[in-house]
Order: sequence, then C-alpha cells, then structure tokens
Amino acid sequence: MGSYTALYRKFRPSNFGDVKGQDHITTTLKNQLKADRIGHAYLFTGTRGTGKTTVAKIFARAVNCENPGENGPCGECAVCKAIAAGTSLNVIEIDAASNNGVDNIRDIIDQVSYRPTEGKYKVYIIDEVHMLSTGAFNAMLKTLEEPPEYVIFILATTEVHKLPITVLSRCQRYDFRRISIDTISDRLRELMETEHVNIEDKAIRYIAKTADGSLRDALSLLDQCIAFHFGETLTYDMALDVLGAVDTEVFSNLLRDCLNSNVSGCISTLDEVITRGRELTQFVVDFTWYLRNLMLVQTSDGLEDVVDMSSDNLARLKEEASLAKREQIIRYIHIFSDLSNQIRYATQKRVLVEIALIRLCKPAMDQDNAAILGRIDAVEKQLEEGVFVTAPAGAAQSATAPEHVRSAVPRQVLPPSLPEDVRKIVQNWRKVIDSFSNDIPMANALVRAKPTLDNAGNLVLKYDNGDFSYERLTREQGHEKLRQCLNDISGKEITFSVSESASAEEFRDGTIDLRDVIKMEIVEEDE
Repeated sequence: MGSYTALYRKFRPSNFGDVKGQDHITTTLKNQLKADRIGHAYLFTGTRGTGKTTVAKIFARAVNCENPGENGPCGECAVCKAIAAGTSLNVIEIDAASNNGVDNIRDIIDQVSYRPTEGKYKVYIIDEVHMLSTGAFNAMLKTLEEPPEYVIFILATTEVHKLPITVLSRCQRYDFRRISIDTISDRLRELMETEHVNIEDKAIRYIAKTADGSLRDALSLLDQCIAFHFGETLTYDMALDVLGAVDTEVFSNLLRDCLNSNVSGCISTLDEVITRGRELTQFVVDFTWYLRNLMLVQTSDGLEDVVDMSSDNLARLKEEASLAKREQIIRYIHIFSDLSNQIRYATQKRVLVEIALIRLCKPAMDQDNAAILGRIDAVEKQLEEGVFVTAPAGAAQSATAPEHVRSAVPRQVLPPSLPEDVRKIVQNWRKVIDSFSNDIPMANALVRAKPTLDNAGNLVLKYDNGDFSYERLTREQGHEKLRQCLNDISGKEITFSVSESASAEEFRDGTIDLRDVIKMEIVEEDE
C-alpha cells in the first residue's frame, strides 16, 4: 500500500499552462524562452502558496528541456524527468532558512565555476532568501552580478523588504499576486472532479476565501476536510466544523447585540461558539472579514463581487449595514484587527475576545476619537428617547424611575429673567455640539457641559468637580470658536463663561440644567 500524497504535492503544476492566477509572470517567462533572452538573476516575491517555487522549478526545467513547447518543458525528455525526480545536478535547491551562513554561499560560488554535465544551464533556486545573513549577501553579490553564462539564480522570498538594495538591483523582479477566490474555486472544483469527490459549491467558496489568496493553503484545507468526512459529500456545514469556523448568522446576532450594548448577549453568543468547538483565532479573523463587508456595503453599491456572497446574504448584509454608522463599524474593525494580532500566541484567548466584545458594547471604555463619537451618539439617542429630569441636591431618583416616583420630584421652573437668546441656544444645544463634529475634543467637552445662568442672567457652562473638559473652553482659541458658534445660532452677541462646581455660590438656587427645564416646560404645554 503506497503512501498518501497531499493534494498540493499531487497536483503541483508541471508547466506554465497549469499555473493559476499568475499570467503576468508566466507570459513574460514564456516570451523570454521563445526569444532566447534569458536573464541571469530572477527575484520571485509574494505571499505564501502563490507559486513562487513552482514557477522557479518549471523555469529551471524549461531552460534545459530538449523539446520545449508552448507552455515550457515537455516533461518527457531525460533532462525533464531527472529534474522532476530531483536527481539532476543542473538544478540546485537551497533553503536559506537553514543554510544562511557565509560558508554556505561560498560553497555555491565554488560550484558555479563547473559547467553543467547535461543541458544548457545550472539553475540555483534559493528559497526564503531574506533569511541569509548580511555576510552571506555580501559574499554572493559579485557572483550574482556577473555569473558565468551557463548559470541562472532564482531567489524566492515572502519578505522582499528585508533584502539589501544591492541584491534587488541585480535581479529581474516578479511579484506574485494573491490568487482570487474565483480562480482558487475553479481550480478546486476541477481537481475534485479528477478525484471523484462530491463537494458543495458553497463549501468550495468558503475554503477558497479562508485560504486568503494562497492556492496551496486552499488545497491543504480541502485535504483536511476530505479526510475528516471521507466518502461523504462535503457540505458547507462540514467545512465549517472541520475548520473551526462560525456561520455568518452568528456574526449577525453578535453585531446587533453590540449595537444595542447588550454585553450579556455577546458573552452568551461567544460561549455558544466555544461550546461548539470553534477555533477563536479563526472566529476573530472571520468576524473582522464580516465587518469589512459591512463597511464596503455602506460605502458603495454594486459590490457583490467584492464582498463575495449570495444575493440573499447580501440583502441581509445591507439591512445590517443600515443599523450602524460607518464610524462605529470602522471602530469595531480597529478593535478586532488589534485583537487578531494579540490572540495568535495568547494563552487566554477567550478572555481577550470577551474584553474586545465589551469594548464594542461600551465606547466609554476607550478614549480615541471613534469611541468619543460613539459616546456622543449614545447621548443623542438618550435625548431622543426620553425626557431627563434633574432631581434636587441629595435626591437619588433617576430619570428612569417609575412615573409615581418621578412625579414626587419637584419640577424646576424657568427664572422669569431668562433671556430669549439664551433660550434659543439651549433649545438648539444639539446643533451647537454638531457644529464641532470635526473637532471631537470640543464636541466631547460640550456634551459634558451643563448650560445654566449666573445671577446676572448670563449663560454659564458648568462642569462637575474634577471634570477637566472645561479647560478646552477656557483656552482662547476654544472660547472664540464657541462664541462665534453661539452668536451664529442666536443672532446676537452672547456673553458666556465657563465654571466648575467649586463656585456654586454664584448660582441662583443651585445648578439648573436649562435643557431639562425647557423640556419639562414643553411637556407641561402638551399636557
């Protein structure tokens, strides 16, 4: 009984025609072969699993093939078979991760002086070349720039930014792109027909998306799913089970809980995810991707191909996108992007995810601009949903107390001398805050202010003890901006001041929040 060969090895492309998603590279290399304009040093860069080493091996066979065709090596001649079997001395593969010293490179330089025993070229394929030491790079520079006419160097790396500029300038550079979901899906479907494996199209699409542009990763994931459910039709739910992933309906419920600040609902959903054996790192990646799709749907129409989902799911996504503001979604993405970096090597993954979900529900925990906007939105929502009643000093009742309790709170009345211009400003206080939407610190300071009157009938913005927001309004620039805004709204020149509660003796009958009193007056008129 022979040993099993992994799909990505079994179906490794043997010529340029089999390479998927890299036409811009394979076409150029084929044209170089036709025109006999072969370079002496190539640099293949790009993310993992996109075909760098595969194309290097195909090119190494093509330059030595006795009967090259339209798509490169014939695969039938003695040279092609020897290279494919790994017995040819013409193609030397080196893993720079484990052979990264000066001595290793000097060994290569010594071998370069010997001509190939068969074929035209000796091809050196150095994988993960960015792992070479500085001394090793320096040792190979001269040979890389002026090798013998029968030598070709192919350097492959996933981290091209780590290469010295002296190496980059000596090579022809080819950037391998991430392979599209459609291209990966088509290739997987084709191979499953060859393997006589039944698989749902939705499962193929999910595996292709999870592979994140890497065909090799897609084949490895598919291999894993087939092995787990061997002999069965591979369904979407089976793929989710094997890969430890979560269905998008869970993300939909989670989003709604976050928007409603339902912490217990979020934690309950997370507990269900963990109970079902889902992998938390994958959960974080998938939820971030879901939020990204929400953001794209909010930004523009006609993005069906970009978000890659069925029309039914897209309709539901559009409905969910309408529930949240773009700033909220961007804030959520920032939090989960940071989490995906932390969780990979964390021991307490669940705790990190729980903290992130609580941060989504509670913008007050964060101090960045997006969180402050979230807090302003929460205040506006509260203002829209009900009337706030300020209890007298020493009272413990809240605005959410039952009606029979609230009715016992003495209602404050407007001072008879309240100027009309102050009344107009207080009635338009939300407009005052909105006018500073581009200056979040100022807007936040105004949200925390209590507009009231001093003994002379002038407007005062009063702050609780220890609330340093008022300092922004006492600065000359902030004070002038607010003065101009108040003048524009009232149509008059407004005199106002900013104060802390420490100077309470200046105020008539304690602190009266004029917004509450005006709201109560409106309620009385309606009754």
